[in-house]
Amino acid sequence: MSSLNSTTPSQPPSFLLLGIPGLEKEQFWIAFPFCIMYAIAVLGNIILLIAIKTESSLHEPMYLFLAMLAFTDLVLSTSMLPKMLAIFWWGSGEIGFVSCLVQLFFVHTFTAVESGVLMAMALDRYFAICYPLRHSSILSMPMVTALGNLVLLRGVLMVSPMCFLLHRKDFCQHRVISHSYCEHMAVVKLVCEDTRVNAIYCFLVAIAVATFDITVIVLSYTMILTAVLRLSSCNTLHKAFNTCVSHICVILPFYVSALFTYLNHRFGHSIPQHIHILVANLYLLVPPTLNPIIYGMRTKQLRDKIVVLFQRKGI
Repeated sequence: MSSLNSTTPSQPPSFLLLGIPGLEKEQFWIAFPFCIMYAIAVLGNIILLIAIKTESSLHEPMYLFLAMLAFTDLVLSTSMLPKMLAIFWWGSGEIGFVSCLVQLFFVHTFTAVESGVLMAMALDRYFAICYPLRHSSILSMPMVTALGNLVLLRGVLMVSPMCFLLHRKDFCQHRVISHSYCEHMAVVKLVCEDTRVNAIYCFLVAIAVATFDITVIVLSYTMILTAVLRLSSCNTLHKAFNTCVSHICVILPFYVSALFTYLNHRFGHSIPQHIHILVANLYLLVPPTLNPIIYGMRTKQLRDKIVVLFQRKGI
């Protein structure tokens, strides 16, 4: 019996999330802009999903990928914002061990999914501009569905081992997580065993996802730029350029904040912890907030359909 007990991992019943260490007094007020951003993210992305679902003219690859992005943003923001607001406003930082792993799984999985969807959207713009006559046959409905499923499957398969490895580790008595949500490396710091495997695997996953997706995006837009500059018609040039601007505006906040968060986590030891936590929070909240605004304002066809949708509802 004793040998069985010795092989059972020692896991705390719960963890305690601190929120933003160093800003405990200020985080009550910080929660208000966070709450407003979350409300905009939820409302904006739901409107996008309804508009794309109800309007058959929007059942095209560009808008189907946008619907995937909107769904991803909803899951990503909802997996961490409600609990974060509970910490900021009511000091309710306790989270069960299993609940923490579930939150960790959703945050990291759908971060990877968002990156994959942005990559797929870059491919869509490449085929639409460089091969307009073959665009619908290359990115058919089955192909769009397959790409979406592949991106989701990639995220699940890459992040699941992180949770499995953590579930098998022995944790120390110290159960305080200096973060606003269950982030992988923040939880790893509470493990009493050797965590080099966890750290190496997390690093390899981040590098693999970012390197592949960013490479595809950069190559796609390099070829798009080359093709666009060959166009003789100014009107066609402007139209082709305008279709890419919205996507670039969505890509930049996501990858720039992700890169800053990663470099800060690895090398920015001189940066105050509350700055690191704030940036990590904004990294998961700003893209879901901005994406529906950018696409809703810059995409005329989508904007017109949203206006029609509100008129039907009598708003």
